[in-house]
Amino acid sequence: MQKIFDELNSLDKRCYEEFALTEDILMEHAANAMSLHIQENYQDKKTILIVCGSGNNGADGIALARLLYKKYKINLYLSSQPKSKMAILQYKRVQLLGINTIDTLEESDIVIDCIFGSGLNRALDKNSIKLIEQLNSFDSVKISCDIPSGINSDGQVEDNAFFADTTITMGALKTSLYTDVSKDYVGNVIVANLGLSREIYEVDTNKYLLEEKDIILPFRNKKNTHKGSYGHLNVVVGCKKGAGIIAAKAAFGFGAGLVSVVSHEDLDLPYHIMQSHFLSENCSAIGIGMGLGKYELNEVKKILSKDIPTIIDADLFYEDVILDVLHKDVVLTPHPKEFCALLKLCDIANINIDTLQANRFLYVEKFTNKYPNVILLLKGANVIIANDKTMYINPLGSSILSKGGSGDVLSGLIASLLAQRYKPLDAAIHASLAHTLAASKYKKNDYSLIPSDLVEEVKKL
Repeated sequence: MQKIFDELNSLDKRCYEEFALTEDILMEHAANAMSLHIQENYQDKKTILIVCGSGNNGADGIALARLLYKKYKINLYLSSQPKSKMAILQYKRVQLLGINTIDTLEESDIVIDCIFGSGLNRALDKNSIKLIEQLNSFDSVKISCDIPSGINSDGQVEDNAFFADTTITMGALKTSLYTDVSKDYVGNVIVANLGLSREIYEVDTNKYLLEEKDIILPFRNKKNTHKGSYGHLNVVVGCKKGAGIIAAKAAFGFGAGLVSVVSHEDLDLPYHIMQSHFLSENCSAIGIGMGLGKYELNEVKKILSKDIPTIIDADLFYEDVILDVLHKDVVLTPHPKEFCALLKLCDIANINIDTLQANRFLYVEKFTNKYPNVILLLKGANVIIANDKTMYINPLGSSILSKGGSGDVLSGLIASLLAQRYKPLDAAIHASLAHTLAASKYKKNDYSLIPSDLVEEVKKL
């Protein structure tokens, strides 16, 4: 698990004021980190195009040109003349070394994007858009310094952005690298050391990046157990029966000792899934909402009134009945459209999906500030899991999961962990990691995944 920050200017300032480091020292370490990455990973490459803007991001690139000079053929291109104090200084240094700039872009083995940094707060001008488009057209290894140019400080792209294979970000991870929009541009993200270990450079935060190693699977370490030791999950099945049945199958495959579906209609179920017309007496967790449709709301109220760990999904985000449970530590798993409906129901905001997607962290924060007990899992290219004032980002998902039924599998995984007595926040985190990691291990064509494939991959984790 790594820390994520909304801005790093305050952390840099702390380096200057508390540790007597200078801007020049931090920049040298930034450039050196990029230099080492290139030399360690691209020994077979010969030519490098470094494209620099006028500010400190450009200064990082100019310093990099100095460090790589004579080790590679360096093509240094200035998209505009150096303006910041450090850019002017770094440019003077390369001139003294005899490094010349080029006037025309040349396709090279490696392209380094140092045009804009993470502080971009305006729309790109026509020349910048044209420049980035040309760089994207090159068949080169592409590396961005700090953040791909064109992604603004909020992690959004207005016109175009540089498509990086690798982003070497400076000092610490930034929130803007983990918006849904950024996911297509950042590639593999690496943090550059700026002269202090991250343990010293970084301070407290409320955002964290989840990693594969963070997962805690429900392995059975005790020998003296029985099926009841691993909980009895009840999944409420509505008019779209498939969704609830998928969730039930996923839950059973993820370790729940018993799984029952609750339905007044006789269902054709696998032999290991039980059916009941009402909640079981020994029910240890409830899954509800998946394919629920127009279920009898009075019955839903009775179910939700139970003091039993509960995950809510899908159709219930459009119903006022959900307001009755938002004081509890329930788990909610909406996709963006459902979250917009929930925000409206809760009188937090009346927005469309585009507005939400441009401000995911903002609206997650608004919701969890109002309902600090709720565990919210907002689905997306990068999943956000939030509780009270803390957010966890799962970046491990892919478009393989963009299929009907994938969300029902996730609901079943969370419900299974709730039944096995995981704390609600832990259930959401570890089920989400299992969900995305299972998808990443799927070996067939990325368009072909069906829910049962996903459940089978979960079993192999």
